[in-house]
Amino acid sequence: MVRAFLRLVIVLIVVVAAAAFLLGWWGSNRTHPAGPTTGAVGTTGASAERAREIGAEVGGKTAEVANEAKRALADGQITAKIKAKMALDDTVKAMAIDVDTTGPIVTVSGTVDSEAQRQRVVQLARETEGVKQVVDHLRVR
Repeated sequence: MVRAFLRLVIVLIVVVAAAAFLLGWWGSNRTHPAGPTTGAVGTTGASAERAREIGAEVGGKTAEVANEAKRALADGQITAKIKAKMALDDTVKAMAIDVDTTGPIVTVSGTVDSEAQRQRVVQLARETEGVKQVVDHLRVR
């Protein structure tokens, strides 16, 4: 009988505590007589102007990094297109040729077997979309 009474008391305490919590008893400043705080936690003394400056600085750096990544991806895309063209061409040994792309400028280097292969590599690079200039560092054996 005593155990049943203790269980009932514990259940009632839990129910009352849950109801008080859900109804906002502790969140209504009744337990904090000093009143509400004046600012968000961890921002005491922070200047809104300084925060804007830092935000602008971080935003600027993020934009620079994003643009750099975009350029690197575009360069890689052009390089991949040229290497794919060379791999599909029967007259060119694509494995012996390096292709470096910096913006619209493509540099081809390596060793080819003949002058005809050299001209074909340069032609494939020039025909690729996005290429404005081809720098030829190919050597003929």
